[in-house]
Amino acid sequence: MTTPDYPIRTERLTLRPFTPDDHAALHAYQSRPDVVRFLYGEARTPEETTDNLKLKMSVTWPEKEGEHLALAVVHDGLVIGESVLKYLSETHRQGEIGYTFHPDHHGRGFATEASKAMLELGFVNLGLHRIVASCDAHNDKSWRVMERLGMRREAHFRHNEIFKGEWGEEFIYAILEDEWRAARS
Repeated sequence: MTTPDYPIRTERLTLRPFTPDDHAALHAYQSRPDVVRFLYGEARTPEETTDNLKLKMSVTWPEKEGEHLALAVVHDGLVIGESVLKYLSETHRQGEIGYTFHPDHHGRGFATEASKAMLELGFVNLGLHRIVASCDAHNDKSWRVMERLGMRREAHFRHNEIFKGEWGEEFIYAILEDEWRAARS
């Protein structure tokens, strides 16, 4: 396990730990019903965003299973979203990625670009063997990101839970370390 040097730079983005100065940018998308439509929970109040920001700032690298790393995604000096790497299992070397972006920045490949960096952190720095991602089956923008990352759909859970008042459906995607390395060559 190797802790990365922050910030992480991609072609167009900078990924870094959240800071207290990110509250307004974080709240700008966490308070939107259209952003949380496919996420657990509802649009956040400013106070709920404060609590969530504190949680994000508490982990700057996942050192034990159960910890979640959330990095601010910055483009042209603005926080436009976040990328997440969850350390699911040390024994089985499993992790999960996720992403949330402000709608003003959708459709430009930022989620894919940031998630590529998170996959690298998971496989190279954290030493994971398998990384999964999940989304609501109706969130075609999200599962298309997963497919662009080279992840394969492993499951389609139908009516697996009551989600926001109705039966929900979930897609599970995954990629193995050797698949990820082969795709990079």
